[in-house]
Amino acid sequence: MKKNIVIIDYGLCNLLSVFNALRYLGVASVVSHDPASLKEADAVILPGVGAFADGMQGLENKNFIPAIHAYVKTGKPFLGICLGMQMLMDKSYEFGEHQGLNLVEGEVVSFKNRFVDGKYDFKVPHIGWEGLCSHQVPWQGTILRELKQGEFMYFVHSFFPVPKDEKHVLAKTSYAGIDFCSVIARENVYGCQFHPEKSAQHGLKILKNFVELTS
Repeated sequence: MKKNIVIIDYGLCNLLSVFNALRYLGVASVVSHDPASLKEADAVILPGVGAFADGMQGLENKNFIPAIHAYVKTGKPFLGICLGMQMLMDKSYEFGEHQGLNLVEGEVVSFKNRFVDGKYDFKVPHIGWEGLCSHQVPWQGTILRELKQGEFMYFVHSFFPVPKDEKHVLAKTSYAGIDFCSVIARENVYGCQFHPEKSAQHGLKILKNFVELTS
Protein backbone atom coordinates (compact mmCIF):
# COMPACT_ATOMS: atom_id res chain seq x y z
CA MET A 1 0.00 0.00 0.00
CA LYS A 2 1.33 3.42 -0.94
CA LYS A 3 2.04 5.69 2.01
CA ASN A 4 1.19 9.37 2.19
CA ILE A 5 4.24 10.92 3.87
CA VAL A 6 3.97 14.68 4.39
CA ILE A 7 6.98 16.95 5.02
CA ILE A 8 5.85 20.23 6.57
CA ASP A 9 7.01 23.40 4.82
CA TYR A 10 6.75 26.41 7.11
CA GLY A 11 9.54 28.43 5.55
CA LEU A 12 12.39 27.31 7.80
CA CYS A 13 13.22 23.77 6.79
CA ASN A 14 15.88 21.52 5.31
CA LEU A 15 13.20 20.15 2.99
CA LEU A 16 15.20 18.94 0.01
CA SER A 17 17.60 16.76 2.00
CA VAL A 18 14.73 15.01 3.81
CA PHE A 19 12.76 14.59 0.58
CA ASN A 20 15.79 13.18 -1.24
CA ALA A 21 16.64 10.81 1.62
CA LEU A 22 13.13 9.35 1.49
CA ARG A 23 13.31 9.09 -2.30
CA TYR A 24 16.62 7.21 -1.96
CA LEU A 25 14.78 4.74 0.27
CA GLY A 26 12.09 4.35 -2.39
CA VAL A 27 9.55 6.23 -0.27
CA ALA A 28 7.42 8.84 -2.00
CA SER A 29 6.69 11.98 0.00
CA VAL A 30 5.15 15.40 -0.52
CA VAL A 31 6.38 18.76 0.72
CA SER A 32 3.38 20.79 1.82
CA HIS A 33 2.69 24.30 3.09
CA ASP A 34 -1.02 23.44 3.45
CA PRO A 35 -2.16 22.39 6.96
CA ALA A 36 -5.10 20.51 5.42
CA SER A 37 -2.65 18.02 3.90
CA LEU A 38 -2.04 16.54 7.36
CA LYS A 39 -5.60 15.19 7.50
CA GLU A 40 -4.83 12.49 4.94
CA ALA A 41 -1.21 11.85 5.96
CA ASP A 42 -0.01 8.42 7.11
CA ALA A 43 3.14 9.96 8.62
CA VAL A 44 4.34 13.54 9.09
CA ILE A 45 7.86 14.94 9.32
CA LEU A 46 8.64 18.37 10.81
CA PRO A 47 12.19 19.33 9.79
CA GLY A 48 13.85 22.58 10.76
CA VAL A 49 16.95 24.70 10.98
CA GLY A 50 17.40 28.08 12.62
CA ALA A 51 16.00 29.79 15.69
CA PHE A 52 13.18 28.41 17.81
CA ALA A 53 11.09 31.59 17.80
CA ASP A 54 11.31 31.89 14.02
CA GLY A 55 10.24 28.27 13.64
CA MET A 56 7.18 28.66 15.85
CA GLN A 57 6.29 31.90 14.09
CA GLY A 58 6.48 30.12 10.75
CA LEU A 59 4.14 27.37 11.95
CA GLU A 60 1.73 29.95 13.34
CA ASN A 61 1.76 32.08 10.20
CA LYS A 62 0.80 29.07 8.07
CA ASN A 63 -1.74 27.84 10.64
CA PHE A 64 0.06 24.52 11.14
CA ILE A 65 -0.13 24.44 14.94
CA PRO A 66 -3.78 23.29 15.30
CA ALA A 67 -3.32 20.92 12.34
CA ILE A 68 -0.29 19.31 14.00
CA HIS A 69 -2.16 18.82 17.27
CA ALA A 70 -5.14 17.30 15.46
CA TYR A 71 -2.85 14.97 13.51
CA VAL A 72 -0.94 13.78 16.60
CA LYS A 73 -4.23 12.89 18.28
CA THR A 74 -4.91 10.36 15.50
CA GLY A 75 -2.02 8.26 16.82
CA LYS A 76 -0.18 8.20 13.50
CA PRO A 77 3.62 8.68 13.44
CA PHE A 78 5.07 12.18 13.76
CA LEU A 79 8.80 12.99 13.58
CA GLY A 80 10.57 16.25 14.45
CA ILE A 81 14.12 16.76 13.16
CA CYS A 82 16.65 19.17 14.74
CA LEU A 83 14.69 22.42 15.28
CA GLY A 84 11.57 20.37 14.57
CA MET A 85 12.43 18.19 17.56
CA GLN A 86 12.99 21.20 19.79
CA MET A 87 9.61 22.66 18.87
CA LEU A 88 7.92 19.54 20.24
CA MET A 89 8.70 20.81 23.73
CA ASP A 90 6.78 23.21 25.99
CA LYS A 91 9.24 26.06 25.68
CA SER A 92 12.72 27.21 24.69
CA TYR A 93 15.16 29.68 26.21
CA GLU A 94 16.82 30.56 22.89
CA PHE A 95 17.02 34.38 22.70
CA GLY A 96 14.35 34.76 25.39
CA GLU A 97 11.55 32.45 26.44
CA HIS A 98 9.24 31.08 23.75
CA GLN A 99 6.35 28.64 23.79
CA GLY A 100 6.57 25.43 21.77
CA LEU A 101 4.04 22.89 20.51
CA ASN A 102 3.61 21.31 23.97
CA LEU A 103 3.64 17.77 22.60
CA VAL A 104 6.37 16.65 25.01
CA GLU A 105 6.61 18.23 28.42
CA GLY A 106 9.99 19.87 28.94
CA GLU A 107 12.21 22.70 27.76
CA VAL A 108 15.01 23.56 25.36
CA VAL A 109 18.26 24.86 26.84
CA SER A 110 21.73 25.82 25.62
CA PHE A 111 25.14 24.29 26.06
CA LYS A 112 26.93 26.34 28.70
CA ASN A 113 30.30 27.58 27.50
CA ARG A 114 33.15 26.93 29.92
CA PHE A 115 36.13 29.29 29.79
CA VAL A 116 39.34 27.47 30.71
CA ASP A 117 42.89 28.86 30.51
CA GLY A 118 41.79 31.79 28.40
CA LYS A 119 39.73 29.81 25.87
CA TYR A 120 36.52 27.84 25.55
CA ASP A 121 37.03 24.14 26.11
CA PHE A 122 34.33 23.19 23.62
CA LYS A 123 32.69 24.71 20.57
CA VAL A 124 29.14 25.97 20.12
CA PRO A 125 27.37 25.30 17.89
CA HIS A 126 28.03 21.61 18.25
CA ILE A 127 28.81 20.41 14.72
CA GLY A 128 29.91 16.92 13.84
CA TRP A 129 29.41 13.20 14.37
CA GLU A 130 28.54 11.77 17.78
CA GLY A 131 27.24 8.42 19.00
CA LEU A 132 23.85 7.43 20.35
CA CYS A 133 23.52 5.62 23.68
CA SER A 134 20.35 3.94 24.84
CA HIS A 135 18.60 5.30 27.89
CA GLN A 136 16.09 3.46 30.06
CA VAL A 137 13.65 2.98 27.20
CA PRO A 138 14.26 -0.08 24.95
CA TRP A 139 14.72 0.57 21.23
CA GLN A 140 12.61 -2.33 19.99
CA GLY A 141 9.53 -1.14 18.16
CA THR A 142 10.87 2.41 17.83
CA ILE A 143 12.63 4.42 15.14
CA LEU A 144 15.96 3.17 16.57
CA ARG A 145 15.19 -0.53 16.24
CA GLU A 146 18.05 -2.69 14.94
CA LEU A 147 20.61 0.06 15.56
CA LYS A 148 23.59 -0.68 17.77
CA GLN A 149 24.92 1.30 20.71
CA GLY A 150 27.28 4.07 19.68
CA GLU A 151 26.04 4.50 16.10
CA PHE A 152 27.20 7.92 14.89
CA MET A 153 24.82 10.66 13.72
CA TYR A 154 25.44 14.14 12.33
CA PHE A 155 24.63 17.07 14.63
CA VAL A 156 24.41 20.84 14.06
CA HIS A 157 22.93 22.64 17.08
CA SER A 158 23.51 25.01 19.98
CA PHE A 159 20.46 24.01 22.05
CA PHE A 160 18.96 20.69 23.09
CA PRO A 161 15.70 19.45 24.66
CA VAL A 162 15.31 18.38 28.28
CA PRO A 163 12.13 16.32 28.69
CA LYS A 164 10.58 16.56 32.13
CA ASP A 165 9.92 12.82 32.23
CA GLU A 166 13.00 10.66 31.59
CA LYS A 167 10.80 7.94 30.09
CA HIS A 168 10.50 10.11 26.97
CA VAL A 169 14.27 10.05 26.43
CA LEU A 170 14.92 7.29 23.90
CA ALA A 171 18.64 8.03 23.45
CA LYS A 172 21.32 10.35 24.75
CA THR A 173 24.53 11.73 23.28
CA SER A 174 27.57 13.11 25.10
CA TYR A 175 29.14 16.46 24.22
CA ALA A 176 30.97 19.06 26.28
CA GLY A 177 30.60 16.92 29.38
CA ILE A 178 26.81 16.89 28.98
CA ASP A 179 24.76 13.78 28.29
CA PHE A 180 21.93 15.43 26.40
CA CYS A 181 18.73 14.00 24.99
CA SER A 182 19.25 13.26 21.30
CA VAL A 183 16.13 11.16 20.57
CA ILE A 184 12.67 11.62 22.04
CA ALA A 185 9.81 9.12 22.01
CA ARG A 186 6.36 9.85 23.42
CA GLU A 187 3.67 7.50 22.13
CA ASN A 188 3.46 8.26 18.38
CA VAL A 189 5.66 11.38 18.59
CA TYR A 190 9.41 11.12 17.90
CA GLY A 191 12.21 13.64 17.67
CA CYS A 192 15.87 13.54 16.57
CA GLN A 193 18.23 16.34 17.54
CA PHE A 194 20.61 15.19 14.80
CA HIS A 195 19.89 15.06 11.06
CA PRO A 196 19.05 11.46 10.09
CA GLU A 197 18.84 12.52 6.44
CA LYS A 198 22.53 13.54 6.63
CA SER A 199 23.73 10.65 8.80
CA ALA A 200 24.61 8.08 6.14
CA GLN A 201 23.21 4.55 6.32
CA HIS A 202 22.36 4.59 10.02
CA GLY A 203 20.36 7.78 9.61
CA LEU A 204 18.56 6.36 6.59
CA LYS A 205 17.71 3.32 8.71
CA ILE A 206 16.01 5.61 11.21
CA LEU A 207 13.91 7.22 8.48
CA LYS A 208 13.02 3.78 7.13
CA ASN A 209 12.00 2.61 10.61
CA PHE A 210 9.85 5.71 11.00
CA VAL A 211 8.03 5.13 7.71
CA GLU A 212 7.47 1.48 8.64
CA LEU A 213 5.61 2.57 11.78
CA THR A 214 2.71 3.29 9.42
CA SER A 215 2.34 -0.44 8.64
